[in-house]
Amino acid sequence: MKNFIYILIIAFSLNSCSEYQKVLKNDDVAAKFELGTKLYDAGKFAKANRIFVQIVPKYRGKPQAQKLMYMYCKTYYETKDYYTANYQMERFVEAYPKSEKLQEIAFLGAKSYYHLSPAYSKDQSETVQAIEKLQMFINGNPSSEYLDQASKLVRELDHKLEKKAYNIALQYNKTGPFHRDYNSAITAFDNFLVEFPGSSFKQEAMYYKFDSAYRLAINSVKWKQTKRVEKALSFYNSLLYAFPETKDNEDIQKMFQTLTSIQTNSTTTKS
Repeated sequence: MKNFIYILIIAFSLNSCSEYQKVLKNDDVAAKFELGTKLYDAGKFAKANRIFVQIVPKYRGKPQAQKLMYMYCKTYYETKDYYTANYQMERFVEAYPKSEKLQEIAFLGAKSYYHLSPAYSKDQSETVQAIEKLQMFINGNPSSEYLDQASKLVRELDHKLEKKAYNIALQYNKTGPFHRDYNSAITAFDNFLVEFPGSSFKQEAMYYKFDSAYRLAINSVKWKQTKRVEKALSFYNSLLYAFPETKDNEDIQKMFQTLTSIQTNSTTTKS
């Protein structure tokens, strides 16, 4: 019995493949539309796409064109061809501004850009573009059912940009014992804090900004040290003002004590 069922499954599969190849090769546009729709509904998006590619030009201006273009767009998205998906979905939005599927396609078109956003360590041009596209959707559809999803994606992409900027600044502080550029680190952390004032990395950024100023000060020649110590102490005060709990951090307090000791000795020497 099991063998019989297995044979039936194989026979059905072979018949389906045979039907697909037959429709794919013939010129019957209606048959292609019908089979393409069945494949789409069955979740076989790659096969459906291959059929739709053949008939899309032939349905322009016809009543079925909107349904076909909707499925056609979705097959690219479902097969993760996001470059083509966002292009085709933007065309759908332009061609069918009154479609009941408009918001869905507009959202998925913007979300396609989200999927193209690379890891934070790489160039973030596509991340910036994805944020712009999602924000355009949000601004144009303030009451959309997809609004929460779009907003969540924007926050995720913003966080990626924050992480990128934070790690660039951190590299100036951390890279190699003889190649640390503390002045550049301070500038980079300053720029980061201005650009991302509410960042989840704010405390770390303020700490490493202070750390960079501290290391710059203690390794300075005498005639530059006084001003650099004062600057480092101002960063310490800003860190404690924003995050009072950091006062309990032993490393921070040791750095503070070293700076105040240098400052006291400098004042005593001048006297």
